[in-house]
Amino acid sequence: MFGKKINDINIGDEAQFSKTISESDVYGFAGIVGDFNPVHINKEYAKKTIFKQRIAHGIIGTGLISTVIGTYLPGEGTIYLSQSTKFKKPVYFEDTITAIVRVIEKNDEKNKIKLYTKCINQNDEIVIEGESLVMPPK
Repeated sequence: MFGKKINDINIGDEAQFSKTISESDVYGFAGIVGDFNPVHINKEYAKKTIFKQRIAHGIIGTGLISTVIGTYLPGEGTIYLSQSTKFKKPVYFEDTITAIVRVIEKNDEKNKIKLYTKCINQNDEIVIEGESLVMPPK
């Protein structure tokens, strides 16, 4: 089944996905991409940083945004064209992160939509904010 086509999408449409970020998520991600920065994987090192504890890779949050885009809005068959991202706050182990995507512009002729994207933690604090440009399935 394919996701929504441009004619089925309206400005203001919104979708979201939530996940609690575990230690194994962070270690698995580090293994996949090779980013073993000690702020992510070494408790003793992280205690000496401004964060005072280990933090998740920021890009894990943008991965959750990708989940929303590729699964819910527009959904399967969507082509991801670009993503701007600002990392506003750290994501700590066991934080529950909700990725939220909202349609802010449509270009029917070019089959493109612009999305406002953000991730919030369990305290409703914005940890990531940005915009995506995508092409919904035809």
